[in-house]
Amino acid sequence: MNILKLKWHKLTHWEYWPMQAIYYPIFPIWAYFAIKAKSFFFFNAANPSIKNGGMAMESKKEIYDIIPEQYIPKTVFVKKNSTLLELLAHIDVGGLQFPLIVKPDVGMKAFGVQKVQDVAALSAYAEKCPQNFLIQELITYPKEIGLFYVRYPNSEIGAITGIVAKEFLTITGNGKETVAQLIAHDPRSALQRKSLKKLYGALWDDIPSMGKSMELVPFGSHTRGAKFLDISHEINDEMSKTINDICTQIHGFYFGRLDIRYASLQDLAEGKNFSIIEINGAGSEPTHIYDPKHSLLFAWKEIYRHWKMLYIISKYNKQKGHPYLSYREGTAMLRANSAMEAQLKLI
Repeated sequence: MNILKLKWHKLTHWEYWPMQAIYYPIFPIWAYFAIKAKSFFFFNAANPSIKNGGMAMESKKEIYDIIPEQYIPKTVFVKKNSTLLELLAHIDVGGLQFPLIVKPDVGMKAFGVQKVQDVAALSAYAEKCPQNFLIQELITYPKEIGLFYVRYPNSEIGAITGIVAKEFLTITGNGKETVAQLIAHDPRSALQRKSLKKLYGALWDDIPSMGKSMELVPFGSHTRGAKFLDISHEINDEMSKTINDICTQIHGFYFGRLDIRYASLQDLAEGKNFSIIEINGAGSEPTHIYDPKHSLLFAWKEIYRHWKMLYIISKYNKQKGHPYLSYREGTAMLRANSAMEAQLKLI
């Protein structure tokens, strides 16, 4: 697919637009809630147990620490510049085996998240990661969803407000074309060409056999090419009860998205065969909006709906003694977040 066709595809599919193009037109809505809260950074109080409410610069390890361990992958925390012997010791103590998932402890949009197959790959990652990072077991459940959960602090019962299913970025061989050529056929993968070549440069000219499937990105990140499908119609009473029972065990968590690997939706509803691979707080998007069938107007309505709930939860927690960020603290957080994003894009 040539550059002009790719540019046209991005222009005519709003899911690929820059964040500024999506959010700037509805900034007055955020300003309205900020004026009511008398703080631009009111979100800090949404999830009192998570730094900055989970908007930015929060530690993933600290979030894992407040989730009951039976619901999450085995995870070890590794300090920046750890030696190879220290890395291997962490793996041994954590009871981990290759292949593994590695990710920055403070991150966003799956930047810097990788699957490592062996010691050499892990060592190479440790050398280039600019901060502390996590090593996790690879969860092999075949499916992934992002499930948005909201609960008002004065209630014991929350609600699932949306579910997005994630189709991983994959190519299928035809016995004739190279990996590079197969990637170029689909705009979703072609738009990831630069990062994919970095990962699969050694296989770039290989020709996959007929019908052979190759999963290019083993996790469901929209910024890394996954296709998002709105399956909010699958929400039911059984699933809602199970998720509520889990989330009420997470102290101080009221608003955010759970990224879950699972075997089947029925198993998930029954509370079995699943793993919460991440929880995102106040900075979470209701990612079901990125289903290609949805209009930008639908997305704006959903963002407004969730911002309103975020404001109500934050205001309630503020009344209970959980402060908002000051303007100085909030702007410092945003500057640090921008600097970190620039670093993570280089991994």
